[in-house]
Amino acid sequence: MATSNPAFSNSPAFSQSATKAVQWTQEPSAEQLDELYARSSATPDQMDRMTYENTIQKVVGAFAVLMLFAAVGWFVPILMIPGAIVGFVLALVNIFKKEPSPGLILAYTAAQGLFVGGISMTFNAAFEGIVIQAVLGTFAVIGVTLALFASGKIRASKRATKIFLVAMIGYALFSLINFGLMAFGVTDSMFGLRDTPFLGMPLGFWLGILVILLAAYSLVLDFDSIQTGVRRGAPAKYGWTAAFGIMVTVIWLYLEILRLLAILRGD
Repeated sequence: MATSNPAFSNSPAFSQSATKAVQWTQEPSAEQLDELYARSSATPDQMDRMTYENTIQKVVGAFAVLMLFAAVGWFVPILMIPGAIVGFVLALVNIFKKEPSPGLILAYTAAQGLFVGGISMTFNAAFEGIVIQAVLGTFAVIGVTLALFASGKIRASKRATKIFLVAMIGYALFSLINFGLMAFGVTDSMFGLRDTPFLGMPLGFWLGILVILLAAYSLVLDFDSIQTGVRRGAPAKYGWTAAFGIMVTVIWLYLEILRLLAILRGD
């Protein structure tokens, strides 16, 4: 009788007749040995290993959750505030958690969806059509980065990663200072120090270009991690870690492009 449990279906005792199973407890015949050697080896999915296919499925699932809750946030923009807070907390939890948790990762994606949907609605009200431009720009960067990575023209390296980390720390400090100046009313411009003229353009324009490049390299690191996990036969559950990393990068990339377009259109 067939069973849906792989642990039973892969065992001769459950995949063949009881009589034949008993016969196998004795010395196997030449025909039985030939049958054993003729069987195909177990696939990575059957061994519960990480593959490109099951990782892509997890990424697509997380992206679907993001889009669903972004639609909710679009129609109820006030939800972007709790979404941002919960998303930040869950991001920290997922980052420091030793084992990936699909539930926590999807919860993070849902919370960020509320934030992304709400802030997108806010920006679109001020700059009509900007969300479509930002979405197209995000997919363009992802597509180009993936194509370059797949062709081998761009790869992660220790030196580039060190530069990336230093630039990220510098950008984080700038963002923190800028937020503080805006929060305490030191500057009343929409984007704070980013609106400061620099080389004929707002400072935010140059920062936006730099940060989009950083986000693109972050995608390279994500792709490289997936490739390494598949090659080393990592457990399939770590596909959720990859999905989490890609969601963080894609959301970050989209928000930076959205802000860059707003700075250009506001100028």
